[in-house]
Amino acid sequence: MFVTSLICYMSSAVKVVQPTGILDGTQAADFREEVKTLVESGETIILINFQDVTFMDSSGLGALVLALKTVRAAGGKMFICSVNEQIKMLFDLTSMDKVFDIFPTREDFESEVLSTT
Repeated sequence: MFVTSLICYMSSAVKVVQPTGILDGTQAADFREEVKTLVESGETIILINFQDVTFMDSSGLGALVLALKTVRAAGGKMFICSVNEQIKMLFDLTSMDKVFDIFPTREDFESEVLSTT
C-alpha cells in the first residue's frame, strides 16, 4: 500500500510516495510501478517518505535502486526521508547512503531542498 501526495513550494512540485509496513519482495514490484507511473506522468522531483515503513530487505533496496535509475533516466531527482534504524543500517552496510539523498525528516527535506529551488 502506498500513499502518494503532492506538495508544492514556490516553483517546485514534489510527489511524495509513502510506503507502509514492510518493503520487501511482495511490495517491490508495486513500488517500482508507482514510481514509474509518476515519472511517465512528468513528475521530476519525487520524495520517498519511509515514515511508516517498519522493515526493508534487499528486494526493497533493489526496488529503490531501480526507481532511482528510472527517475534519473527521465532527468528527475529522487530523495528519501524518515528512515528508521534498520533501514539506515541497511543503507550504511551496502554503501547506498552514498548513492541516495537521505534526509532525517520530511521537514529537513523541505527546508534544505525546496528552499533552494
